[in-house]
Amino acid sequence: MKNVVRELRSTRGLSQADLGGALGVSRQTVNSIETGRYLPSLPLAIAIARFFDLTVEEVFDVD
Repeated sequence: MKNVVRELRSTRGLSQADLGGALGVSRQTVNSIETGRYLPSLPLAIAIARFFDLTVEEVFDVD
């Protein structure tokens, strides 16, 4: 699954730790999502999309 989390985070000038703190997850979790090693749960995917004011489909794309 591809995602644009890194691009969205960078555009806002946030570190992985900043985004993790806002979402209630660790910096390592954000890194794993960005690199595709970890697929977030549906509630976390929704939280990420809402944080960036986007839909889940705009943030995550199934290959």
